[in-house]
Amino acid sequence: MSKHLLAGSERQALAGVGISNPARPDERLEVSLHLRRRDAEAFSAHLGSRMAGRSKCLAREEFASRFGAAPEDIAAVKTFAGQAGLSVVRADAARRIVVLSGTVAQFNAAFGVDLQMFEHPNGSYRGRNGAIYLPENLAGIVQAVLGLDNRPQAVPHFRMLEATDKKRRAAAGAGSFTPLELASLYRFPDGTGAGQCIAIIELGGGYETADLTTYFSGLGLSPPQVAAISVDNAQNQPSGDPNSADGEVMLDIEVAGAIAPAARLAVYFAPNTDAGFLDAITTAIHDTQNKPSVISISWGGPESSWTQQAMTSFDDAFQSAAALGITVCVAAGDGGSSDGASDGAAHVDFPASSPYALACGGTSLNAQGTSIASESVWNDGSSGGATGGGVSSFFALPDWQAQLKVVNGQSTSAPLTMRGVPDVAGDADPQTGYAIRVDGTDAVFGGTSAVAPLWAGLVARINANKGSPLGFLNPKLYPNASAFNDVVDGN
Repeated sequence: MSKHLLAGSERQALAGVGISNPARPDERLEVSLHLRRRDAEAFSAHLGSRMAGRSKCLAREEFASRFGAAPEDIAAVKTFAGQAGLSVVRADAARRIVVLSGTVAQFNAAFGVDLQMFEHPNGSYRGRNGAIYLPENLAGIVQAVLGLDNRPQAVPHFRMLEATDKKRRAAAGAGSFTPLELASLYRFPDGTGAGQCIAIIELGGGYETADLTTYFSGLGLSPPQVAAISVDNAQNQPSGDPNSADGEVMLDIEVAGAIAPAARLAVYFAPNTDAGFLDAITTAIHDTQNKPSVISISWGGPESSWTQQAMTSFDDAFQSAAALGITVCVAAGDGGSSDGASDGAAHVDFPASSPYALACGGTSLNAQGTSIASESVWNDGSSGGATGGGVSSFFALPDWQAQLKVVNGQSTSAPLTMRGVPDVAGDADPQTGYAIRVDGTDAVFGGTSAVAPLWAGLVARINANKGSPLGFLNPKLYPNASAFNDVVDGN
């Protein structure tokens, strides 16, 4: 049977990778095939109508039947799996996913790849070089094949204030804030987020209920309802180290829960791979039990570290969220204009760079009494932390960013020609950070990781007050820039 190259599936080994050896042929793994959308033309029309405010949100069940995967497409994948000796673990029409199980040898043969074990300074991972190949009858049906590669795909965007920085902060007269204090400084509308559900995506770590009880009691609040949801067998697993992924999990829960204390928080734990990350997002979007109205994501990585098929699939999932009236808030990264990449070039963080995400950047905020005294771009050269931002190299310029300009390092401006990041911002400097409790420790955290749940909590408040979801915010924000405080200090 002839093979068809899956566009955008090309992978390269991580920089700094050592020698590789063939993956064990009998090792078993699960791989996710993401399928095309049924009636894509009608979906585009519905999405446009939603963005223009001309139509209401569809129920998730109706959305799945109209714009999920077609039964014949799922059947074609199942037939292919049988021919390749692979087992079908599950098929989800709403999420447009078919998960297959088999051995390394079977997947090598089925997709024309050569899976290897690579040694890397951060550990070993199973991966591949080159493209994935599909049988001709699946060309156009399968949009992405994720899970063959299990390298760590994303990093959490938080920074814990260290002891030496605390001394520097005290000398400068800066201080930390509780989320409630920031909500007051930013003049958030009153509200509790009652009746809303905030989805929080986590790729590691965990939370302790006792810490949440202590933290919210200190704020004078009852702890929010928090549910841990397992995706791809990942669990709520706190490590006991505040500077581990536990810090990310607790930061997200405590910030979102303080801003919207009556909202339910659904925390989706997934493996830190491209497949696990996307599975967590699509599970949240199409969750008919919890029904989140806003999603908070504080993990990501430079666009250059992703395959095009993965970025397209994430963006497609965010389009589904927009059509369903779900707001997706994503941290813009803490690595400045390089986004932590070592090639000397400018990069933006993904998935924040998706045009259907509300990219959340970071500032440094100082208060005087109950008012903001100053707010500037977060760019702390001494610690290396700085808000992510810049121009995407992958996503086209959205209509709502047309006519904007971008300033380069020489302070000269030019028309913005691709998707610009971030859209909004909030306090993210650890020097002016958030008072958080994690693993029995009271600490101060910063990073754009804090801004995504801050905005998610704000959206939940507004949704509850309005009685209807804000949904995809970006087209509404840019024409109303005068409603916001434009941060122009710093670089």
